[in-house]
Amino acid sequence: MSQLPVVVIGAGPQGLAAAAHLLERGESPLVLEAGSGPASAVAEWGHVRLFSDWRELVDRAAARLLEPTGWAAPESGYPTGSEWISAYLAPLAAVVGERVRYGTRVTGVGRRGRDRLVDAGRDGQPFTVHIVDASGRESRVDARAVIDASGTWGQPNPAGADGLAAIGERAASGSLSYRIPDFAHPQPFAGRHTVVVGSGHSAATAVNELARIAGSHPGTRVTWVLRRGTVGNTFGGGEADELPARGALGLRAKRAVDAGVVELVTGFRVERVEQAAEGVVLVSEGGRTLPAADRVVVLTGFRPDLSFLSEMRLDLDPTLQAPARIAAEVDPNIHSCGSVRATGASDLAQPEKGLYLVGSKSYGRAPTFLAMTGYEQVRSVVAALAGDHAAAARVELALPDTGVCGGSGAFDGDGDAAGCCAPTLLQIGRAPMSV
Repeated sequence: MSQLPVVVIGAGPQGLAAAAHLLERGESPLVLEAGSGPASAVAEWGHVRLFSDWRELVDRAAARLLEPTGWAAPESGYPTGSEWISAYLAPLAAVVGERVRYGTRVTGVGRRGRDRLVDAGRDGQPFTVHIVDASGRESRVDARAVIDASGTWGQPNPAGADGLAAIGERAASGSLSYRIPDFAHPQPFAGRHTVVVGSGHSAATAVNELARIAGSHPGTRVTWVLRRGTVGNTFGGGEADELPARGALGLRAKRAVDAGVVELVTGFRVERVEQAAEGVVLVSEGGRTLPAADRVVVLTGFRPDLSFLSEMRLDLDPTLQAPARIAAEVDPNIHSCGSVRATGASDLAQPEKGLYLVGSKSYGRAPTFLAMTGYEQVRSVVAALAGDHAAAARVELALPDTGVCGGSGAFDGDGDAAGCCAPTLLQIGRAPMSV
């Protein structure tokens, strides 16, 4: 077992950081990446600017691995996804080198000679990681531990309010998108009607960019659809947010709504998507309809792909599909104020000894995962795998406060829920920031 590699699933920010920590501790990582290059998921939203500063986007062990090559960490600023790759993630992947296999999709994880039912000698057997390469050839890799950093990018939630595709949603897929569009090319949106469905940071980003397009292209209409009956924390913590760009994101969206550039619709839960001569029409569960739209941007979050872990024994929260020990911290139904605590190996460990879910996948369906959260996770997990239990138990990160008080509001209420402290969205004079 000690001669086998630690398999890391995914060569994104957390997967590559895990490899850096493993190398620093003398371990042998093997990173399996389905895409053709490093951080392939990030590359798909490379046009989007992050609200985390460079100082929160570089893992410390990765920086130490890169420094002998002459690499220097960017000092400050808010990169786009593409800039994050070119200035940090791609150089890191190059140093990790042949330990990263691209075009390699994980199709299953098991235990050698033991299916899910077998107890006897289970923990003493290596993991078997089943893979398919770009040519379609199947093979298997043995591993002493598995760190699943595969993320959630490939599993966007649908527009349907019951968590399933709305009636007609698949048929109308040509007019729907489930990622933030590249608004640097405004032609598909200028002078047209776009509906944005969702209440998180991605939705706010899309709304802000559409508001910018509306400012210079007359006739552009923007409708922002929230499922909840209240605005709640949709606009975030404003100037109380300890990540200033994240706070500014919500403030810009609030200004666009207050100015009437964006029409905000609450309590609208999509049941059907109909195609009409004028465009796509969303119909709610209560029978309400929206004016026909040229484009619908569905930004309702993501969910983890657990299919390839079907032979693993998992302890996941039934609501979030996140490791049970961290669920209450990140569940938006429960956690409503301030920040969340950093999570480590003891929080992420599964009943399947040696298996850890890290990165955005560790949050399941919960929103607002930060890169720095994932870096702390992999630091702790790798320390545990290396037998340094003191380092694994140590907390080396205090997450920035969101500035949000009062939660997301009552789901079916007519007004905002009572807050846990005074409202924070009092000043909205901060200059707009590019997001």
